Amino acid sequence: MSFQDDEVPVPMHDQASDIAAIQSISSVPTILEAVAALTGLRFVCIARVTDASWTTCAVLDRLEFGLKVGDGLDLATTFCQTVRKTRRAVIIDNVSTDPAYHDHPIPRLHGFQSYISIPVMRPDGEYFGTLCALDPLAATVSGSATVASMTLFAQLITKHLETEARLSESQVALLGERETSELREQFIAVLGHDLRTPLGSILLGADLLQFESLTPRAAGVVERMKRSALRMAGLVDDVLDFTRGRMGGGIALDMQQQTSLLAPMMQVIDELRSAYPGRAIDIDFTLAVPVLCDVQRIQQMLSNLLKNALVYGDADSPVLVQCSSQNGIFELAIVNHGPAISQATIDQLFKPFWRASAKASNEGLGLGLFIVSEIARSHGGELAVASSEQSTRFIFRLKGRDFVERRKTAR
Repeated sequence: MSFQDDEVPVPMHDQASDIAAIQSISSVPTILEAVAALTGLRFVCIARVTDASWTTCAVLDRLEFGLKVGDGLDLATTFCQTVRKTRRAVIIDNVSTDPAYHDHPIPRLHGFQSYISIPVMRPDGEYFGTLCALDPLAATVSGSATVASMTLFAQLITKHLETEARLSESQVALLGERETSELREQFIAVLGHDLRTPLGSILLGADLLQFESLTPRAAGVVERMKRSALRMAGLVDDVLDFTRGRMGGGIALDMQQQTSLLAPMMQVIDELRSAYPGRAIDIDFTLAVPVLCDVQRIQQMLSNLLKNALVYGDADSPVLVQCSSQNGIFELAIVNHGPAISQATIDQLFKPFWRASAKASNEGLGLGLFIVSEIARSHGGELAVASSEQSTRFIFRLKGRDFVERRKTAR
């Protein structure tokens, strides 16, 4: 005997999501097996029932009736429309001896003697469908223990639907947040790129004005304009590096074998000595062998780390810059004196837009150390922080041979 002869087209309104919701519940096959074992009935299913359709969402068919997930029945040929209207179970032990159903056309149409259908509700109280079972052989399914267990199974399905609904809402919200975040970062990247042209014009104009005969006051204004434009250009570069890192592109590198890093490193140090004339910067360089790196990114790393040390370190103590390349290892360390940094703060240092305090609120966007960590990661190097009551040390270490091998493997 097959139900397929009675199938009718089922409206597709929300049908796929209803089926998917039931199919996503991992315990549904176990529930169907438990219902079959509990009742002795060999056909068990969970059906989605609306005012116009009946659709199979999950099925256990040991009678070969032929219904599969997604198949439908004419709602008028089922008792589920009654369950939907009354929100009450329909239970039949034996159709032939049941005074209410022995002459009913539905059991005769489908050829069953025993039947049980329990309403399944949505979490919000809306009717979803039924947990039902049937068999051509008579069986006792109206016992209180059986009905109570079936009701608990239906409630369990409701709980799972609630969990799936909340998970789906969370996933949709997360996807929306992710799309918004990506759009925001793309906007920042485009804006930062487009700002470079007017900033370049301002810097070029300031350079040209400095060759003119200006009064001391006008020359001072031009110099301040140039410094402000340079600071803005630095902020734009930081934002662009940030968006590259966050959007998966990473910090771009131009790898070259550098025979000597002394001149590039001293250029950065001299610039910061000019920017912080009241601070002492000591150096300790041992550059014995060439280094494979992006020299401009290493300069950027030194600038960010040294500026951080000058801003947060003890103003009365010198900042030490140590740089060495020997035994296949390049190491850059920045050491400043001052209070120890707590481990909780160290754990946050390399996150974007984060500052240890408001002390340097006018120094930038809080991207400097994040960009340092991205440069270190792109080079394949290690970045560490060691802090005590005497000093704080930022250390970048790059093993040249290991890095070359990693790049070969990546290719």
